[in-house]
Amino acid sequence: MPTRQTLTSPATLSGIGLFTAKPAQVTLRPNPDLTGIHFQTTIPGTPTRSFPAHISALQHLPQLPGRNTILGASHKGPFAITTEHILSALAGLGITDAHIDLVGIELPMFDGSAADFCAAISTAGTQPTTISATPITLREPITIEGPAGASITATPSDTTTYTYNLDYTGTPGASRFAPQSATWDNNPASYLTQIAPARTFCLLPEAQALRAAGLFHHVGPKDMLVLDESGHPIDNQLRFPNEPARHKLLDLIGDLALAGRPIQAHITATRAGHALNHQLAQKLSCL
Repeated sequence: MPTRQTLTSPATLSGIGLFTAKPAQVTLRPNPDLTGIHFQTTIPGTPTRSFPAHISALQHLPQLPGRNTILGASHKGPFAITTEHILSALAGLGITDAHIDLVGIELPMFDGSAADFCAAISTAGTQPTTISATPITLREPITIEGPAGASITATPSDTTTYTYNLDYTGTPGASRFAPQSATWDNNPASYLTQIAPARTFCLLPEAQALRAAGLFHHVGPKDMLVLDESGHPIDNQLRFPNEPARHKLLDLIGDLALAGRPIQAHITATRAGHALNHQLAQKLSCL
């Protein structure tokens, strides 16, 4: 049975949140004594609160469009907004136990990928704890279905893989966007080079709607990928031909980390977003 992993030393990063446009500082710290990933959020003028990076801490804020994963101590907050990228980096690099100290309300965006978080983890170093990592295993497949053919299936397996199938067929503003896929083999080395650099993105109509709703005025296509109806970036360049599918896979890994333990299964997602990811994390957390 694999050993749980934590950090060797702290690492601090600072940046701006994508949805809130607010500055934030995040410090990753070792957690050798308490299993799991835990957030501690500090907002000036309010008490510091802690809560686990677990599906039980999932929260929703009506003013945000549901395109991210929000955790919190309660429905009244404090919150940690846009947690999926840092959780994906930790899971991708095999970190099962850590403290995340957030000064602010949203994790920094950086370039929209998990690369900065991975760099911080690599700088901090990793070390095993004395506790074994009991994985989540399945006796039978679990399938979550959503609208427009969206689905996620977890299948019993002796190994772990994650696959994301991106298909915008029938989606307004993506009439010539060819389907694409990405797979991760649960190897930290391949996560670091093949998944972590993939950036978040919007279709052009989505970006225009979010701007009209008062969001994203602090970023432009050079800061965050905006894709035309063919899937080509506007005023930017792709890092991989299938970068959009790789980023959806990055989000999937981060969201399913909310199940609370490493997952041993084949995970296949098609046209899925955060809502379906969360539903599968909820079911896996009960196993």
